[in-house]
Amino acid sequence: MSRLAGGVVLVTAREDDLEDVGMTATAFMSVSLDPPLVMVSLRNGSRMDDLLTDQPDWAVSVLSESQRHIAGRFAMKGRISDRLLFEDIPYARGEVTDAPLVRGALAVLECRTEQRVPAGDHTLVIGRVLTAGVPSAEGGPLMYFRGRYRTLG
Repeated sequence: MSRLAGGVVLVTAREDDLEDVGMTATAFMSVSLDPPLVMVSLRNGSRMDDLLTDQPDWAVSVLSESQRHIAGRFAMKGRISDRLLFEDIPYARGEVTDAPLVRGALAVLECRTEQRVPAGDHTLVIGRVLTAGVPSAEGGPLMYFRGRYRTLG
């Protein structure tokens, strides 16, 4: 599947009003326009999978080509605490989910889980879009292809 290019997003959620949690994802897509539904694939047992089992509200920031450092930071294995990961990233809080929405992202969504579908070693989380915005129209999307972050063009 490394030959299939995918857009890069940051999935975020607020854990018990105590800590923000974030995860880079490339398996993200629109599922339906009416009602507005999106889907993200989460590795079973990951921190985000565990959190979204109990927390129905989450957010997505569609990263721009200038936000490669954010994608890399939240994709690290054995990483530092999420609090430190968010420390110098400009973000706003979602009005519904209270989850971080990255400033300068190409698009931001707030979602509520409608369905969880087991799929091998992953869970497909389908969420209803509660709010959507386009904070930045500048730049192109950040892509992932053949094991590396890339840009269009």
